[in-house]
Amino acid sequence: MNQQTQGIAEHGPRPEPDGSVRNFTVLLSSTPRGARLARLLAVDTLRSWGLPHERASHVIAELAANAATHGRLPGRSFRLTLHVVGTTLRVEVTDTRGDRLPAPQVPDEAAESGRGLLLVEALADRWGVTEGRFPRKTVWAELGFTPPERISVP
Repeated sequence: MNQQTQGIAEHGPRPEPDGSVRNFTVLLSSTPRGARLARLLAVDTLRSWGLPHERASHVIAELAANAATHGRLPGRSFRLTLHVVGTTLRVEVTDTRGDRLPAPQVPDEAAESGRGLLLVEALADRWGVTEGRFPRKTVWAELGFTPPERISVP
């Protein structure tokens, strides 16, 4: 992780069995490298919280790739935020292209891309777009999970 990212990332507290809220946010460059780093940091954070990360990693990868590809403006970054409340993970990716709202498309069979939001739709319990203060927009997805089992020590 570079120095710029280290100064921006914020981890919430370690998970508590009482259902407390946890969060993580990081500002990343709108590049393929930034999108990849978003997925890696999110998986690392979810693991440190003891939460499942398989479905979430795919959703985060798609939303971050979309922000880096379609939401990119030169010199502008995108923000990845994770919120955990109870048994729901909310993933938010905010970029600076509020004029470009995403919508799932049916790609041509021969197309090599264009299926990202279809994957998000299939993997997430809910997803949507929130228009922010211009020029921002946030694409979010919510995933439910089974809480980790408590291990009782005799």
